[in-house]
Amino acid sequence: MIGNYDKGLVRFFEQVAPALVRHINLDVVKCLLVARPGFVRDQFFQYLMEQAITTDIKVVLENKNKILLAYASSGFKHSLKEVLSSPLVMDLLAGTKAAGEVKALEMFTNMLETEPRKAFYGLKQVDKAQEDAQAVLVLMLLDLLIRASDVMTWRRLAKIFSSLHVSGERKLNIS
Repeated sequence: MIGNYDKGLVRFFEQVAPALVRHINLDVVKCLLVARPGFVRDQFFQYLMEQAITTDIKVVLENKNKILLAYASSGFKHSLKEVLSSPLVMDLLAGTKAAGEVKALEMFTNMLETEPRKAFYGLKQVDKAQEDAQAVLVLMLLDLLIRASDVMTWRRLAKIFSSLHVSGERKLNIS
């Protein structure tokens, strides 16, 4: 007999798996990180593979090596930072946009803690630092601020943080 927890988990998998296939192009992404405490991530991966085999979802089967399973201390969004900063996950994600964003944010946070006079946030402060000392090493912006701007210029100048990603949640205050 299947319990309520197991029924709920199956319903969750039945909703997430098709949404994943519908909204994520596994042929394009470099990796898909599945993180959760306990064995839920393993159970989801097994469910996804079984569904891909039984319903012939070739894109999942062809890209299953891109699906990385990682441990998280909880299922809440704040655990994503913990997962992304783990050395094992950083090694697996090396070369991806997420890894670059996490490293840039860590560098900024460390500078704020150790050398606060060298870390600026806010449009006026960054403009002044650049004008006075040409001191901008990395310009980090939330993607919301530049959606209507020239993308090629911004890519050349900045690390662009997604507002939908945990690295963008620690919003940089822009004056």
